[in-house]
Amino acid sequence: MRAAFAREREEVMKVLLIAPASGKWHQIGRAPLFGGRVFRFSLLSLLQVAAETPAGVEVEIVDEQVQDVPLDDDFDLVGITCMTAAAPRAYELARSFRSRGVPVVLGGMHPTLMPEEALAHADAVCAGDAEGVWGRIVEDARAGALAGLYRAAPRELADLGRPPRHLLQSRHYGTVQAVQATRGCPNRCAFCSVSAFHGGRFRCRPVEQVVAEIAGLPDRFFVFVDDDLIADRAYAGDLFRALRPLRKRWISQATLDITDDPELVRLAADAGCIGLFVGIETFSEANLRSVDKRFNKVREYREKIARLHAHGIGVEAGIVFGFERDDAAVFARTLRLLDELQIDMVQVSILTPLPGTPFHQSSAARIIDRDWSHYDFHHVVFEPKRMSVEELQAGHDWVTREFYRPWRIARRLARMALRPRGWRAIPYAAAINLAYYGRTVRWNIRGWDPAARGGNESWHHLAVIPANAGIQSSDCIQRRSGPRLSPG
Repeated sequence: MRAAFAREREEVMKVLLIAPASGKWHQIGRAPLFGGRVFRFSLLSLLQVAAETPAGVEVEIVDEQVQDVPLDDDFDLVGITCMTAAAPRAYELARSFRSRGVPVVLGGMHPTLMPEEALAHADAVCAGDAEGVWGRIVEDARAGALAGLYRAAPRELADLGRPPRHLLQSRHYGTVQAVQATRGCPNRCAFCSVSAFHGGRFRCRPVEQVVAEIAGLPDRFFVFVDDDLIADRAYAGDLFRALRPLRKRWISQATLDITDDPELVRLAADAGCIGLFVGIETFSEANLRSVDKRFNKVREYREKIARLHAHGIGVEAGIVFGFERDDAAVFARTLRLLDELQIDMVQVSILTPLPGTPFHQSSAARIIDRDWSHYDFHHVVFEPKRMSVEELQAGHDWVTREFYRPWRIARRLARMALRPRGWRAIPYAAAINLAYYGRTVRWNIRGWDPAARGGNESWHHLAVIPANAGIQSSDCIQRRSGPRLSPG
């Protein structure tokens, strides 16, 4: 008998929504020190699902980084969202609930890109956005008639339900004030699961609805979780103008293309932007071409980053190691360039062939590890072309540790304090830097520089930085001989 439907019909239907965590992240939020609180700023995907739940249904949200999953409680439906690294844990939880007769729905990035695999572990899969289909899933579950794969056609983002942030235990989060103005990304980078999930589509919420939601947030600081907030520059400009009177402070993600429009940068700063995550990825034009990220221009990095700094906007750079032209010399070189460009924060990742992406297809013959729990951007799961697996892992760890040494953090914060409006970003930048430092301590991230141990130090594709200009592309190279990071 299915325990979930043993209650009388007049009783309230109970739905449990879970964000699973595994490995080092499981229960990390319970640590008294370096518990990752700064990095927990959004469960917006599950909050949006909760907002789409039909009236009269009781919803509970559990985040496994900070909570235990109530495996023995009675629920009528369990929904689990997961990215690839958390898929094994999601399947484990699904198995536990289903063994007691509780129906389980899987959704999110991995189940959307691997629906047949996910469906083997669940009663249903919600592929793509939840809006337009989640209500039907709940009613089908109530009737005991889940229909397997559900996929709603993408719809416009007007009149989204207001996220019920009270369902989160706010003390465990850097902020629960996460907002989404746009969804998706128009770029088609070969390694990016966001592009694969949304199929290159990009949609915008009405500006007045976004601003009304932000105006109702009780705290001054919030986060835009958009993948590229400025992809539609006209929309972004209208949004920033409307935000300015609210006098809020916020961070988001964008490409460096924002600096092509100086007025847009000024508007963002005036609207309260204090930091942007930008996917620099690599200092090699050849590497960028290999993954179809041609809109990044290495020769322009220095000038564009300086434009953001001039408006008091901190820069967190996404850096990825393991591209086809990377060899043992890439790590020390990248660390030096990050210092020279005065990058304020960095998210260091290992190139990962996520399922459903073009890069996964093109690198299939080189994949050596198919344990999804290792697809967390910090494990090597494929054979690199110009270095060993051990060198790639060691170099990734070494750059992470070296960039977040305390003396480097202090120097970065001192530089920030001297920039125009730089004082606004210092609390945010300090928190991120110290949180990353804490990660290196808690998880004993050390590594070593492969080039210093006799690796191949030739890196003929790398751009160089002349003393008087921005970074140059691979057309102007230095020749020497000798021995990364995620609600839709």
